[in-house]
Amino acid sequence: MKPVFVLGLFVVMLAGCGAEHAGAVRAETDRVMTVPVERVGRHDLTRELDVAAEFRPFQEVEVHAKVAGYLKSIAVDVGDHVAAGQVVAVLEVPEFGEELAHATATERRTELDVVRSRSEVKRTEATYLMRKVAYERLQAVSKARPNLVAQQEVDSSAAQYREAEGQWESAKAALAATEQQVNVSSATKERVRTMMNYLKITAPFAGVVTKRYAHPGAMIQAGTASQTQAMPVVRISQIHHLRLVLPVPESAVSRVKLGGAVEVRVDALQQVFQGRVARFNDRLDAATRTMETEVDIDNRTGVILPGMFGTATIVLETRAGALAAPVQAVSGHNTKPAVMVVKDGVLEERAVTLGMETPALVEILTGVGEGELVVTGNRSGLRVGQRVETKLKTGGGR
Repeated sequence: MKPVFVLGLFVVMLAGCGAEHAGAVRAETDRVMTVPVERVGRHDLTRELDVAAEFRPFQEVEVHAKVAGYLKSIAVDVGDHVAAGQVVAVLEVPEFGEELAHATATERRTELDVVRSRSEVKRTEATYLMRKVAYERLQAVSKARPNLVAQQEVDSSAAQYREAEGQWESAKAALAATEQQVNVSSATKERVRTMMNYLKITAPFAGVVTKRYAHPGAMIQAGTASQTQAMPVVRISQIHHLRLVLPVPESAVSRVKLGGAVEVRVDALQQVFQGRVARFNDRLDAATRTMETEVDIDNRTGVILPGMFGTATIVLETRAGALAAPVQAVSGHNTKPAVMVVKDGVLEERAVTLGMETPALVEILTGVGEGELVVTGNRSGLRVGQRVETKLKTGGGR
């Protein structure tokens, strides 16, 4: 009887434990969870791209001399601001003075030759006219009275008339050649004067001198001399207007538009500057798979220095009044996107079609309606059909 009693007692204890466990499971099942939710609503979405780049001068050139000579003086130094056309240096070439004097004398001589040639034309023209009249008179008398004038005299007059005509034509040709020589002499003189003007080296545009290469007395080669490595005089950079060259990745190239707004943040200055996409080269770099895109920045205040870095935020795409949900509400972005919707206190899973995405919001094209509640918190302990209570992140609740 004793073993039977012990066995019965053990069965009663097991039954009590089972009942207690079943009660705990029921209590856990009946407990309603509270989940954070947000309403699906209309929002203005903007997709942006942040790219870091270095500021460059809008224009930068190393100024060379157009003629070879000795540097007589230089009027600027590093850091000096120059205006367009301002003289920055002067060369010395003594031979140019002699060439100008020779060209001037040659021009004067040819002008005197023209005067002489014009006189010769007038003289030969007068002789021609005189002999023409004499010939025509003899010919008229010969026709009227054939035996009065010897034929030899008529022929001699005709020959003199033709000779005078040839001399006149020759004199006119000589005058034209002499006048042309005057033009040549004048062109030579102007060329020398132009070369002398090149002795003054000027700034091609307004900017700042960022490097000085030569000092007075240095021999400067002409910048057009291909057989030598000509030394520049100064380097001038235009800094009141800057370029920011951005390497835009291949995935965003199709969305970059001319005139697009760009916000540039310069951390070194703790300032933000506004610009616009000014130009791009319409091709990808084979090594980096990026497209160079230039943004023009107004720097009339001079606070930005070439070489500084800035972070440009380019607006790639905008969508006004788009139906959107928080990014954290969507699972399976790259495979089968879905959201958990709370409807009448019960969880539902909806497949959705996604559109434009920003860091905080994602556009919902299909699957969820405006005003519906989507779960934004951790969904690992949730299941479809489960009854839940909602808590809006804005502070409201269901």
